[in-house]
Amino acid sequence: MVDHQVAIERITADFKRWQELLDLIHVSFAYMQGVVDPPSSAFALDENALREKALSEIAFVALARGELVGCMFCREEDDALYVGKLAISPSCQGQGIGTRLLEMAMDLAREHDLPALELQTRIELVANHAYFESRGFFRSGEGAHAGYDKPTWIWMRKRLAAKS
Repeated sequence: MVDHQVAIERITADFKRWQELLDLIHVSFAYMQGVVDPPSSAFALDENALREKALSEIAFVALARGELVGCMFCREEDDALYVGKLAISPSCQGQGIGTRLLEMAMDLAREHDLPALELQTRIELVANHAYFESRGFFRSGEGAHAGYDKPTWIWMRKRLAAKS
């Protein structure tokens, strides 16, 4: 079910809800604590780093009745639009908000004449792999964080049809 009562807005320079956005990311990524090694970079963010990230990338928030319930950060990388920090409030997961945010990313990629979306997900997060595969992503590579001798994350890619 896609929740059409949720508004998706681009973060602009006059955005003021940084602590609320940071809290959303932290609560959305909390299930990873003790599961992924090394810990998620989401927990290294503070308000200033989040503000800088949002204003140097293309960031969106999802709002339900004024409450922040989702976010996504995008940036152009080589021949794809990289999607990062896709976060949905645990109380709102399964309502189509992530799908709507990914649709925004696909539209943005097409506007920039980019043929694909890319993202990274941790090796341990098998449910995330399945989620993205169900939305047309495929595993395109893997890598390791500095100091690790085995893969810690995988690349996932979704090819996009040309804009019509």
